[in-house]
Amino acid sequence: MLKVFWQKMVTTVSGGAVLIAFFSVVSRLLGLVRDRLLASYFGAGPILDSYYAAFKLPDLIFNTLVLGALASAFIPVFTRAWQVDRAKAVKLANVILNYLLVTLVVLSGLMILFAPQIVPLIVPGFSGVQLEQTIALTRIMLLSLIFFGLSNVVGGILNSLKKFFTFSLAPVFYNLGIIFGVAVLYPVQGLNGLAWGVVLGSLLHFLIQLPEVIKSGWVYQWQWRITVEAKRVFTLMVPRTIGLAANQLNLLIITAIASGLAAGSLAIFNLANNLQSFPISIFGVSLAIAVFPVFSETLASGENKRFVEAFSLNFRRVVFLLIPISIFILLLRAQLVRVILGSGNFDWTDTYYTAQTLGWFTVSLLAQGLIPMLARGFYALEDTKTPVFISLGAIIVNIIGSLSLGKIFGVEGLAMAFSLASILNMIALLLALRLRVGYLDDAKIIWSTLKVCLNSVLAGLAVYGMLRLMAGLVDMTTFLGIFLQGSVAAAVGLLFYFAISLLTNSEEVLIVKRFVAKYLRPLFR
Repeated sequence: MLKVFWQKMVTTVSGGAVLIAFFSVVSRLLGLVRDRLLASYFGAGPILDSYYAAFKLPDLIFNTLVLGALASAFIPVFTRAWQVDRAKAVKLANVILNYLLVTLVVLSGLMILFAPQIVPLIVPGFSGVQLEQTIALTRIMLLSLIFFGLSNVVGGILNSLKKFFTFSLAPVFYNLGIIFGVAVLYPVQGLNGLAWGVVLGSLLHFLIQLPEVIKSGWVYQWQWRITVEAKRVFTLMVPRTIGLAANQLNLLIITAIASGLAAGSLAIFNLANNLQSFPISIFGVSLAIAVFPVFSETLASGENKRFVEAFSLNFRRVVFLLIPISIFILLLRAQLVRVILGSGNFDWTDTYYTAQTLGWFTVSLLAQGLIPMLARGFYALEDTKTPVFISLGAIIVNIIGSLSLGKIFGVEGLAMAFSLASILNMIALLLALRLRVGYLDDAKIIWSTLKVCLNSVLAGLAVYGMLRLMAGLVDMTTFLGIFLQGSVAAAVGLLFYFAISLLTNSEEVLIVKRFVAKYLRPLFR
C-alpha cells in the first residue's frame, strides 16, 4: 500500500503538487533560516543591500534565458516528442543543453570581465567600499549560472515525465548551500563566503536531480544538430525571452531606485518579498508546475473540456488558499517580521519598515499566485507571445509606479507599485485566456471566489479579535510573547476559516477531504 501511495505521489498531478508544495515549504523554511541569519548578522543596512544587489546580474541572465523561457518552450515540445519517439526527445534535450551551456559560459565570462562597468549601472546609489563589495560578490555568483542551466534542463525533463521527487527537492539543497555559506564560509572567507554559498547551492540543485533523470532514460550526447523540435523550442523561447528580459529590466530599475533611497531599503524590499513569496511558491507556483503537463496533454489532444476542468479546479484551489492567507498576513505582518527576522542587528526600525512593505505586497498575493498558472495556460497552447505583451504592460505600470511612489513613500512605494502591476497583469491574463479558450467554468469560479472572500473576512475578524485579546495576556516586549500572540491568533483564524468553509459547503474543502482519502489514508492502513 505504501508503494502504491508513493507511486501516486511521484507520478500524478495531485501527488506532484503535494510533493512540490511540501518541499517548497521545506525550502522556504530554510530560506527563512537563511534570511534570519543574514538579518541577524548585518541588519537592514549597506552590507545586506550589497548582497541582494549582487544577485541582480546573474538573475537577469538566468531568469531571461533559462528559468521561464526554457520551461515555457521546452516542456510542451519535449512532452510531444517523448510520446512519439523517445530517442528523438533525448536528442532534443541534449541539443538544448549543449547550446544553453555554451551560451551561459560565454555570458558569465563576459559579465565577470565587465562587472566593474555594469554593476554601477544597476546600483547608481552605491559608491566606495559598498560598490566594490557588490562587484566582488556579483563576479562569484555569476558562476552559479552554469550549474543552474544544467539543472533546469534536467528538471524540465523530469517535469515533463511527471517525476516530481528530486525536481521538488532541488530548491531545498540550494538553500542548504546558501545557509552553509552564511554559517560556515562567511566566518572564514568574509563576505565572499556568502557568494560561494550561492555557487555551492546551485551545484547541489543540479546534482540532486541527475541520478533520477539518468534513471528515467536520459543520457548525455554530443548533439549540436538543430532538429525541427529544437527549432520549435528556440522559436517559442524568443517572445518569452523578450518578456522575461523586460521583467528583469523592471527589477533592475527597482534595484536602482532602491539604491538611492535610505540605507537598507533594498534589503527591506527583498526580505519582505521573500516573506510574501512563501505562500505563492507553495500554493501558486507548485500547483502551476504540477498541472502544466496536464494542460499541455489535454490541449495537444484537443480535449478542451478536460483542460477547462483542470483549470477551474486549480484556479479555485489557489483562490481558496491565498485569499485567507493574504488577510492573515496583513493582520499578522508585524508579528511575522519580528519573530522570523527580529534578532541581532535587525532592530525595531527595520521591523517596522519591513512589516509595512510586506503589508503592501500582500494586497496582490492572490494575483501573484494565479499568474504562473494563467501563463502556463498560454504556454500549453504554445502561445508565449500573449503573456509577454501583457507582462510588458504590467512592467511599464510597475516602473512608472516605482518612480513616482518610491519618491513619496520610500521602499513602501515600491511594494505598492509592484502590487498594482501584479493585479493588472493577472486580470489581463485571465481575460485574454477567456477570449482564447472560451468558457472557463466562469460561474463556478465566480461563486467560489465570492464565498471564499466572505469566509476569509469573517476569519480575519477572528484573527483580529484574538490579537487584541492575546496582547493583554502576554508580554509584548519579548520574543515569546509576540510569538504566542501571533501563533494563537493564526491558529484560531485557520480553524475558524475551515470550520465556516465546511458549514457553507465549500467545494474546495471537499477536494481536500477527497485528496486525504485518496492519497494519505493508505499510510494508516
